[in-house]
Amino acid sequence: MVLKFAGQNAVDHPATEMMNKIATEIAEKTEGRIEVKVFPANQLGDYTLVYEEQIRGTIDMSCISVPSQFDPRMELIYINGYVSDYEDAKKVFAQDGWLFKKMDEFNERLGVKLLGFFVEGMIGTGTTKPANEPLVPGVEKGVLIRVPNMDVYNLAAQAMGYRTQTIPYADVYQAIQTGVVNGVNGYPVAAAYTALGDVLKHWYMTNYSIEVLNFMISGKTWETIKPEDQQVIAGILAEATTSSIDNAKSVDEHYMELMRQKGIEVHTYTKEELVPLMKACATTWPQLEKNMTKELMDEFRTELAPK
Repeated sequence: MVLKFAGQNAVDHPATEMMNKIATEIAEKTEGRIEVKVFPANQLGDYTLVYEEQIRGTIDMSCISVPSQFDPRMELIYINGYVSDYEDAKKVFAQDGWLFKKMDEFNERLGVKLLGFFVEGMIGTGTTKPANEPLVPGVEKGVLIRVPNMDVYNLAAQAMGYRTQTIPYADVYQAIQTGVVNGVNGYPVAAAYTALGDVLKHWYMTNYSIEVLNFMISGKTWETIKPEDQQVIAGILAEATTSSIDNAKSVDEHYMELMRQKGIEVHTYTKEELVPLMKACATTWPQLEKNMTKELMDEFRTELAPK
């Protein structure tokens, strides 16, 4: 059996490296019964198309962002303010955790099975000028920042005290360079450094959100795999999830060090110091109920609200 494994990241990106490792392990541990061919860098289409093809069964596996046009509740994974350090992330994204089961349920309704998560890194805020009292949510930060075009990011940034503006991803560098905005939200550290390192002056490692991709398999493909091999694949993807979180921590630290060397002022905080920001993000959750449903958000609060 040969499976097509689609990814959205560049060939040298850690997610693609992890996909190659998974492919090798599946071949070894199924003793050659299953071969996995990796197609990175959107070679088989962007993440929305790949997801559709998984529903049809024409693409077998993926490591992609999860699209929300089939079910708006899929944006659950992008909500801000529910995980603020890497140890928390290991519990939250585990296969026996509430979030995994809930996301698997939504995927399964569409004919796709969730296998695990690839955690790329924690998300902070980069600015060209100092933010006023970055840890105190009620204080106007005096900074206009670009946010992704999603309610989860826009509402959370405003709750933390930032004025916001939506700008397409491709135009962010120029918008900061020309002063249209004074900073950016929604970037993990590596992306902020590689894409915006020349224009940022401050990096606030506030961990208010996390960059995460989804390992998935077509339900039609999954049904054709023997139960013992299903178990092997599930085990490999559970390990990949944990391994990605360990790797994310070292990647974040590496790129923060590169930021310092470049002259960017890096501000880091303890988990305890970040609690007010997490709670501020959580105050925006009721506004997500129109797409997510009140029932789901009530469950989410019970399971994952900051203590």
